Amino acid sequence: MEHSIHPSKCCFTALCCYFIPLPHNAFTSSSVFTSGYAPGYAKLNKRGGAGGWSPLDSDHYQWLQVDLGSRKQVTVIATQGRYSSSDWTTRYRLLYSDTGRNWKPYHQDGNIWAFAGNSNTESVVRHDLQNPIVARYLRLIPLDWTEEGRIGLRFEIYGCPYWADVINFDGQGVISYRFKMKKMKILKDVIALKFKTSESEGVILHGEGQQGDYITLELRRGRLLLQINLVWVTILGHMSLHFTTYIYIFFFFPFTETFTPPQSFWLTFGGMPYSGKPVSGGRRNFKGCMESINYNGENITDLARRKKLDSSNFRNLTFSCVDTHTFPVFFNGTSFLQLPGRRDHNMVSVGFQFRTWNPSGLLLFSSLADGMLELALNDGKVTAHINVTQQKNMRVDIASGSGLNDGEWHDVRFLAKENFAMLTIDGDEASVVRTSSPVQITTGSTYHFGGYFLRTRASPVQRSFQGCMQLIQVDDQLADLTTVEQGRMGAFENISLDMCAIIDRCMPNHCEHGGRCSQTWDGFTCSCDGTGKNKSKCHAGYEQSCEAYKHLGRSSDSYWIDPDGSGPLGPFKVICNMTEDKVWTTVVNNLPAQTAVTGSSRERRLVLQLNYSASVEQVTAITNSAEHCEQHVAYACRMSRLLNTPDGTPYTWWVGRGNEKHFYWGGSVPGIQKCACGIERNCTDSKYYCNCDADQKQWRDDSGILVYKDHLPVSQVAVGDTNRPGSEAKLTVGPLRCYGDRSYWNAASFNTPSSYLHFSTFQGETSADISFYFKTSAPYGVFLENLGNMDFIRLELKSPTVVSFSFDVGNGPVELNVHSPTLLNDDQWHRVSAERSMKEAILQLDQKYQEVRPAPTQGHTRLELYSQLYVGAAGGQRGFLGCIRSLKMNGVTLDLEERAKVTPGVKPGCSGHCTSFGMYCRNGGKCVEKYNGYSCDCSTTAYDGPFCSKDVGGYFEAGTLVKYNLVPEVVAAASSLDEKSVIHNLPVETNLTREDLTFSFSTSTSPSLLVYVSSKTQDYMAVVLRQNGSLQLRYNLGGLREPFSIDIDQRNLANGQPHTVNISRVERDIEVQLDHYPPFSYTLPEASDTQFTLVKSLFLGKVFETGYIDPVLIEKYNTPGFVGCLSRVQFNSIAPLKAALRSRGSAPVSHQGKLVESNCGASPLTIPPMSAATDPWHLDAGADFPFNEERVIPDGVNRNSAIIGGIIAVVIFTILCTLVFLIRYMFRHKGTYHTNEAKGGESSESADAAIIGTEPNFTETIDESKKEWFI
Repeated sequence: MEHSIHPSKCCFTALCCYFIPLPHNAFTSSSVFTSGYAPGYAKLNKRGGAGGWSPLDSDHYQWLQVDLGSRKQVTVIATQGRYSSSDWTTRYRLLYSDTGRNWKPYHQDGNIWAFAGNSNTESVVRHDLQNPIVARYLRLIPLDWTEEGRIGLRFEIYGCPYWADVINFDGQGVISYRFKMKKMKILKDVIALKFKTSESEGVILHGEGQQGDYITLELRRGRLLLQINLVWVTILGHMSLHFTTYIYIFFFFPFTETFTPPQSFWLTFGGMPYSGKPVSGGRRNFKGCMESINYNGENITDLARRKKLDSSNFRNLTFSCVDTHTFPVFFNGTSFLQLPGRRDHNMVSVGFQFRTWNPSGLLLFSSLADGMLELALNDGKVTAHINVTQQKNMRVDIASGSGLNDGEWHDVRFLAKENFAMLTIDGDEASVVRTSSPVQITTGSTYHFGGYFLRTRASPVQRSFQGCMQLIQVDDQLADLTTVEQGRMGAFENISLDMCAIIDRCMPNHCEHGGRCSQTWDGFTCSCDGTGKNKSKCHAGYEQSCEAYKHLGRSSDSYWIDPDGSGPLGPFKVICNMTEDKVWTTVVNNLPAQTAVTGSSRERRLVLQLNYSASVEQVTAITNSAEHCEQHVAYACRMSRLLNTPDGTPYTWWVGRGNEKHFYWGGSVPGIQKCACGIERNCTDSKYYCNCDADQKQWRDDSGILVYKDHLPVSQVAVGDTNRPGSEAKLTVGPLRCYGDRSYWNAASFNTPSSYLHFSTFQGETSADISFYFKTSAPYGVFLENLGNMDFIRLELKSPTVVSFSFDVGNGPVELNVHSPTLLNDDQWHRVSAERSMKEAILQLDQKYQEVRPAPTQGHTRLELYSQLYVGAAGGQRGFLGCIRSLKMNGVTLDLEERAKVTPGVKPGCSGHCTSFGMYCRNGGKCVEKYNGYSCDCSTTAYDGPFCSKDVGGYFEAGTLVKYNLVPEVVAAASSLDEKSVIHNLPVETNLTREDLTFSFSTSTSPSLLVYVSSKTQDYMAVVLRQNGSLQLRYNLGGLREPFSIDIDQRNLANGQPHTVNISRVERDIEVQLDHYPPFSYTLPEASDTQFTLVKSLFLGKVFETGYIDPVLIEKYNTPGFVGCLSRVQFNSIAPLKAALRSRGSAPVSHQGKLVESNCGASPLTIPPMSAATDPWHLDAGADFPFNEERVIPDGVNRNSAIIGGIIAVVIFTILCTLVFLIRYMFRHKGTYHTNEAKGGESSESADAAIIGTEPNFTETIDESKKEWFI
């Protein structure tokens, strides 16, 4: 990585052709077409010779070079075509060097840069270098040229003179710099230097003090590692290097920090001091050159030259840079280098160094006289393969090394001779692999390095290599690549000589949240294991909050959340509690409840540290976006004072966010040193403001809720009064609980096409991550846009079914489109996320549909924007109409609401959430609009919970009943009712032709009565469990001699398992469904009435009623009543059981006996499957479904049962008649049947009135406006 040098404003002087023009011999080239096309004529705007330079051949091996005479700082390059011709260069590359060897390619935006050239012969194309360079030699490599002519070029270089002191470090000596003899306050430290090396390891600088503070900058595996430990902070950082690197390091210290040199701090350049801290641990000193070493304005290089610094450990301190010429060769995947070798020799000896990012590739191939030799890289290992074809079993395969595709130089040595082969990697004896396989080798005449593309009988498995090689040896002789370049030896194709153009795409690491980067030649990948992320850059794997999970229809549970998406925070786990009106986020801590505290005093307080399941930064993200946060604290005490008086020094305090101490307790507010009882004035001792401050021997307690969220969470509690005899305390700090997510509902409504919001310029140079929700009824509109000079980024709705993401980073516009199968202008919320990175661009819609576009391997990568960010319109054209909310840009939520308050045509907030989220309100729950979301109104359902999906059930003991008056006789003022009351009363005289009854039950006892609906006539409806546990439905609507009964199932349902029953009647048609079985249809007999006349009450578990009751029900099913669980009870639009459990006297419902709320109906059905022989729902082939002639006949009487019943009736007729007369007699005179009358019944007109008048649960206060109609 090359760090830019910031040139002075006057560093734009022409260096080649003006003022003092360079001589002709300063210009050289690869070849010349004729003498008139010599490189000395390639001067900008000059017409000498043939008007510019042209080579003999127009191919990719040509170059034009200039020697500036000395090192110059270069800031601009400009080019022209050859004068008055058809020859110009359309694209070229720039190389630079200090010696005319070991060329370095110019980098920009992390790539080896290709400059755009000319489109004609006269116009000048000028490029300001984004990263100015310092060099003496410059070389232009034409890449493309005009199709009508040939390569033609004139150019000019702009810059200024450059001079710097240089020190050559030999790997042994270091230079030490100590602070001057005075105490000084350091607010900022600046260290600047430039270095050049061919080594991958070495300490560049090290500084340390006596208190453990230190700074170290070193090369480690070819990367820069910066370590800073200033006692209170530690920093680790990495940077990748290529040859020459400029380093600028800035340190900013707090104003209160003071250092006292010389004893406390010193700096060493070039290595570790001999008594350094931390211990050097085998670290190597730096070997190479440094120049312009500067520390806080002190020229360290000049001080060393003038011998003002300690350099006594240098054997030979020199002030010039010695370059080693290694002549690297760059292979691009289509390249090869062919070198000659000794023919018909019985030994192979080759060696070279290579570096690459690819795990596989061909390093060397040679055709033997009777076989082949192949050295290749396979999965990061070097493998050697010898195959001799004319002899059997003449095959050698050996491998050595691992992870050699790490971008560093690695040394390979291979030796093979008769019955022996040896492979050595990096000169390490541990890597040596030998084989004594019988082999006879006869060498060929050529060796191909980096590629072999001939189709011969013996061919390598790998064909090409991408990377660099240097120090190539064949037959123990170093190859003279200058001779190869001149064409006097060997051959080559598509290689770049004397340069290594390898690019480190993983430095800086573009993988977020600790993702591990791995790369190939053309790209990189991120390994996100353990980061909780699942995208290409390891982010955006989870929802941002519990609020977001609720609006996906999720129930209460533990969830991973990621509040800032692509921001620096990693995901973390929280507990989400979805209540009816709020979504609570809970973060737990590690302090056990009632933690005992002893042995503390004011002088020596005991500090209890709380650690949470999330980091401080993660918790802060929750509290910042929450509407409300709270934390419960409790201090149980016996002779242990808590806060002391409001004006005294507190015994105990707690530390919150920002490490601030707080002296108030739960139930109080900041600035008031009191407990909850002090605020409410109900402390045990009125002289104190905390119960514990009374210092009594009895156990007391001060507890309450901390609600000032900017102080939360509690991180420490310091307790200071538990050291006296008999003094005890127990501390409890509950979890942090927050509700609401302001960023999730932060929204704005755009009411006109020209309305927009503007924000500061989006800073997304190398990575842009944008997400938001929108809803609209318009067919198109721009969501947001930000412009630069040429660059831009835009998101828009292009049509009712297409969302578009377009941008330009300098390589031309790129557009991604995602098509939706349904209309997007449906006025429902839709989610859009767009990402643009160094790796790819992604557009996703509704987390289902997406398009991915890989980023180009070369070209511009930085998005440079200058205008403001506009949300909702693009220059007034195709403006967006609708709502946008939760807009996040690189993890930061934009405050749309605040900006909308002061912007015409835009309103804060957005209504109509139920159109998108109403589907989550289940079981008949109604969606209710809220400013920041929605809620489900479950008041008219038999369910509860945030989505009306939680069963409401109750456990009935023997004798327990629930009575719901369907026609209350007393109508009270509507104001006495809760606005969410479940009462929707029937008119006083109500006749039903339709009933819908749904409930679940589980029981182990039978017989019993489950549901009974009575009337003021003899009409009724009942659902009972018979003696054998089977279910029966009974209707008596008049017109029949006996009630119409349906045996719903012959199985024993009193088996302790939950069962669900759905019954629906419309006039004569009855449909019944049990559990998950298909519904059955029945028909009332023609003689039966269809009207349920004057309905009166609904009973659960047992009948407790005046008036007519079927004697069979009383005798067989009413005593002792239902024992078990009932849930989900709904009769038409009434939920009687829920009303009994939740009503506070406002509903016409009461119960007798013990009724305990239970979730019994929520258990899954666990009945084992029945065989076909015993399953009453199983139909044989040809059976008529669903009617069963054997079970139900039109007149409602089972014929077999009728015959048996007739015989029994003859025997017991007299007994039954006696019982009937006795029952009627008791009803007429007692007002009840088998009951004890309530007190006050003697003065009432009826037993009903007595019950209603004396039972508080029978409140008959009715809201006249909230009547419930049965149809």
